[in-house]
Amino acid sequence: MVDVDKAVIARLKTHGDRYEILVDCDSALAFRSGKNVDMDDILASQKIFTEAKRGIVASQHRMMEIFGTEDAIEIAKIILKKGEVQITAEHKQHEVDDKRKQILAYIHRNGVDPRMHLPHPPQRIELAFAEAKIHIDEHKPVMEQIHEIVKKLQSILPIRFERKEMSVRIPGQYAGKTYSVIKGMAHIIKEEWMNDGSWKATIEIPAGMQTELFDQLNSMTHGAVESETLKIEKA
Repeated sequence: MVDVDKAVIARLKTHGDRYEILVDCDSALAFRSGKNVDMDDILASQKIFTEAKRGIVASQHRMMEIFGTEDAIEIAKIILKKGEVQITAEHKQHEVDDKRKQILAYIHRNGVDPRMHLPHPPQRIELAFAEAKIHIDEHKPVMEQIHEIVKKLQSILPIRFERKEMSVRIPGQYAGKTYSVIKGMAHIIKEEWMNDGSWKATIEIPAGMQTELFDQLNSMTHGAVESETLKIEKA
């Protein structure tokens, strides 16, 4: 059971009434997102309140009328699914930090310095974030924030999203173990086996991921991978 002193309120307003439960913030939000969470890890109390702060318990008769049950656990599930959960400052900061990491990783993997067509180091992007005073919205999906953030960064850091189409040729003895790496990081446009047993493919990859991919391939093939850039396009 959750510590009452650390619990927040989840609330549902329905049929002119208000119903509240005391819950662990993170576990309650995980339950709302569809994850399988034990109710003992969510609830600080198995009581249903009309005013949790004052300890006023809801009427059993009224709950039966509205929810069709007096079972506190079942009613708590309804409140969690249909109501709202108070968000703690710690949870908000965790959301911001997590989205910040996702955005930084996306820009590093997909963005390049257009002068060199090479990715900026993650530390340089982080410094530009601080200099541009980038604000991360914990409520807004990551991909909906990328465009505006990049626009702000461009006044400090030359950056552009590019995709490269490349030709890759790998000796036959390494083709099997490198295939999954390539497929996981790039889109394979076409592929063929050559007469000498080597595997040749045309791939498309975010320009910022090129170095990471070929570092891995060179390590796995002892430098035997051959590659050529065919074209560069703005993403």
